[in-house]
Amino acid sequence: MRSPISVFERMVSAEAPHTATRVTRRYLHILTRILLASLLTALTLVQLPARAADVEITQAHLENSEDGYRLSAGYAFELNHSLEEAITHGIPLHFTTELDLTRPRWYWFDEHAITALRTVRLSYNVLTRQYHVAILGSVQQSFATLDDALSLIRRPSRWVVADKGALKSGATYNVALQMRLNLEYLPKPFQVNSLNNSDWRLATDWKHFNFRPE
Repeated sequence: MRSPISVFERMVSAEAPHTATRVTRRYLHILTRILLASLLTALTLVQLPARAADVEITQAHLENSEDGYRLSAGYAFELNHSLEEAITHGIPLHFTTELDLTRPRWYWFDEHAITALRTVRLSYNVLTRQYHVAILGSVQQSFATLDDALSLIRRPSRWVVADKGALKSGATYNVALQMRLNLEYLPKPFQVNSLNNSDWRLATDWKHFNFRPE
C-alpha cells in the first residue's frame, strides 16, 4: 500500500505542468498590462506638433486688368522674439504666397487652372543697420525699422497671377490662398530645429473664395 506522502508527491508532480502554465499566463498578462501602461504614459509625454502662429488674411480678391488677373491681398501678423532674433543675427526670412485656381466640372474632375507663387525675402544688414525687402528676382527696398519693412509684406503690391488668356471668361473659379514663412530657404541647421519649434511656424489658414473672370 502506498503511503499518503507518496500519493501527495504524485499529485504534486502531476499538477506541476498545469501550475507552471497558469503562472506563465498570469505573468504574461501582468507584463502586458505594464507595457500598455508604459506606452500610454509615453504617448502622453510626446509633444504634439504646435499650431502655426496666428496670421490673418485681412482681405483678398482678384481683379481684372489689362495685364491679366491681379491678386490684391493683406495680412496681419507680428514676428515673435525668435524670428526677430534670427533676422538681427543675419538669417534672412522668406515669405511665400501661394494661390491656386480650379474650375469645377460636373462631368469630370475639377480643372486645375493656375498655381501662382511669389516669395518675398526679408533681411537685415548689420553694418548699415537697415532692413531689406525684395521679391525674389527683383530689386530690394531698404527700411530703417523692422515694422516699416514688414509693412511691405503685410500689404504687398498687387501682382499678376494669370495672363488674360489663361482663364475662361464667364466661368466660375475656386480660389485658395495662403501665405507662410517658407522654411525651405533656411540654412540646414535651422531647418532641422524649426521642425520641433513652434516659433518657426508662421502661416495663414487657407482662404477660399470664388472668382469669375471677364
